Amino acid sequence: MLKHNLATRPFYNARAVHAALLLVTVLVVAAGAFDAWEFLQLRGTRAELQARIENAQRRTLDLRGRAATIRASINTAELDRTIATVEEANALIGRRVFSWTELLNHIENTLPDSVRITAIRPRFDRTDGMIVAVVVVARTVDGINTFIEKLEAAGAFAGLLSRDEFVNEDGTIQAAIEGRYVPAAGRAPAPAKAGAR
Repeated sequence: MLKHNLATRPFYNARAVHAALLLVTVLVVAAGAFDAWEFLQLRGTRAELQARIENAQRRTLDLRGRAATIRASINTAELDRTIATVEEANALIGRRVFSWTELLNHIENTLPDSVRITAIRPRFDRTDGMIVAVVVVARTVDGINTFIEKLEAAGAFAGLLSRDEFVNEDGTIQAAIEGRYVPAAGRAPAPAKAGAR
């Protein structure tokens, strides 16, 4: 039995080459089919998105038209009266929920012995809420500064400033301290015991 090929043209195993070519062809056809399927999917998605965009644009135009109609029908004088009424109602509510007891407890718990109060004026501000002005008289500026520091440390006041400081004829210093009163932020004050500060 001969094991050598004696032909003038050697015999090549074409079966492996054909199998490889068939595999490559199948892969190319599969990739092409996948690309075609993706293209059709994206085309459908694009058409759907385009329809949604057009629908949103129509709705936007419709809403803008309605808004313009509503704006044209608004009576500005009546709106201004309504806003003024709402602001007045908010101020009344702010005054109604204002607790003098709580404010005085905060002040009593933080008032140094060298400082005395001559006036307290709360007012409701539309943007800042409740503003409290406290007029104090002290022997030294340090006493006023200590009072301010204690009030801020208690957490019930924010943005405290000493305004209109001047020296009285008897040598005491008078100052108007003003700041935003936020009692919910501070610790709930307990009434100060007699003789304790």
